[in-house]
Amino acid sequence: MQPLKGKTLRLRAMEPKDIDLMYVWENDPETWIYSNTHTPFSRFYLEQYVINSHCDIYTEKQLRLMIDNNDGNTVGAVDIFEFDPKNKRAGIGILISRDNRRKGYASETLDIIIHYGKEILGLHQYFCNIGNDNKNSLELFQKKGFEKSGLKKEWILRENKWVDEHFLQLFF
Repeated sequence: MQPLKGKTLRLRAMEPKDIDLMYVWENDPETWIYSNTHTPFSRFYLEQYVINSHCDIYTEKQLRLMIDNNDGNTVGAVDIFEFDPKNKRAGIGILISRDNRRKGYASETLDIIIHYGKEILGLHQYFCNIGNDNKNSLELFQKKGFEKSGLKKEWILRENKWVDEHFLQLFF
């Protein structure tokens, strides 16, 4: 496996052409539910984010990669965050655009990014936080070997209801 390529997907650095897509994704209230975002992002902020995205993961402690399918369409993004090279761990989050969900893109992205974390970054573990109401993500991450290792009770308030959040880990 090439470090950032799978059978039908390729992960790549952000480019200025991605700003419009990111603007739509980051300002979608449906996405906010899962990313714990509460306010919209300005185009200026996203432009600055892309301009500064060339910085090394070891400097910024985070990395966002765009997900392209074999047709060259950008179908989502994957984030590595809270990168901790000393303790060899990082958080992971995936966003697949609405019209590209349920096509196996998140699963293949996880395969690629797990390989990248283990073989290129030398990580000991990935972690993620997933709300109890996000059944599809819980199922996907567990299928890829992530184990529930903690539960934050009534952690997220969504539509006036408290939702528990699971802490999951994948060890290499």
